[in-house]
Amino acid sequence: MRPQRLTDRPPWIMIAAVVMTVCAGALEHVVAAHPLSNEPDPVPMVTIPAGSFLMGNPDGKGRVDESPQRTVYLDEYSIDQVEVTNERYLVFVKSTGHRNPPNPYSPGLLTSIEGIEQLPVVQTTWYDAKAYCSWARKRLPTEAEWEKAARGTDGRLYPWGNEPPTVERANFDREWEDKKTLHAVGSLPDGDSPYGVKDMAGNAREWVADWYDAEYYQHAPARNPQGPHKKGVVRSIRGGSWHSPFPDITTSARGRGGFALQTHGTGFRCVRGGKETASEQ
Repeated sequence: MRPQRLTDRPPWIMIAAVVMTVCAGALEHVVAAHPLSNEPDPVPMVTIPAGSFLMGNPDGKGRVDESPQRTVYLDEYSIDQVEVTNERYLVFVKSTGHRNPPNPYSPGLLTSIEGIEQLPVVQTTWYDAKAYCSWARKRLPTEAEWEKAARGTDGRLYPWGNEPPTVERANFDREWEDKKTLHAVGSLPDGDSPYGVKDMAGNAREWVADWYDAEYYQHAPARNPQGPHKKGVVRSIRGGSWHSPFPDITTSARGRGGFALQTHGTGFRCVRGGKETASEQ
C-alpha cells in the first residue's frame, strides 16, 4: 500500500503527527436540507436516503485496505454539501474560545485574511474537527457515510463517474501556491457526486469518525458500519487533497493520521442523523 503523502505543507509550518436521481445507478430522490436560520452552522446539507451501496474496490483493483468490495446498508442521514470553510471555522473559534489552527498562508495562527474566507479550513486536528461538529449539533461522518455520499450506489471510481480526473472536476496533484492552492468550496460543479455533494475528490482531505484498520473491510458489519470498536492509534481520512495523485482521490481510497496531525491538506465536513457512531470517542 502506498504510504500517505504528508509533505504537503509550507516550509514554516510544523506538523505534529502522532503518527437528484441522476446516473446509471438510479439513485433514490435526494433532498437538499436547508437548516433553520438559528443553526450555529447554517450551511446547506444534502440528505442521503436510506439504502445499500457498493463500498470499497473489487479484489485486485484497489489497495489492500479497500477490499473486499461489499454491499453496505446505511440509514438516512444528511451531510454538509461543502467542506467547512475558514470563515465558518473562525465563527466557531470566536463563539467557543477553541484554539485557532496554524495559518497555512502566513506565520502564526489562522485569522481573517482577505481572499481565504471560502477556502476549506485546514491544519485542523481530528479533535478540532470533532469539536466543531459537536458545536454545530452534528458529528463527523463514518467512513461508510462519507463514501456513499461521494459515490452513490453504483460503485463508481470518482464522484462524477469513472472518467479520469481533470482540473474541471477536481483540485489535485499540485504544488503549494499559497492562496491559489486550495479552491473555494463548491467551485468545481463538474466534480459533484451523484447526490450533489461537492469537493469529495481533492482540494482538502477530510477527517472521518472511524478508527483506521487496514483489515476492517474483511469483517465489518454490512449494516451501518462504524469502524473498529477497539481503540487505535490513527483515524481514517478520506478524499485526497490538492497535493494527492489521482489514485488517492478515488471514492474508495483510504488515508489515516494521528490525532495531532495537522497539514495544510486536511479539513473536514459534518453530518447529522443516521446511526450515531460509537467510534467517535
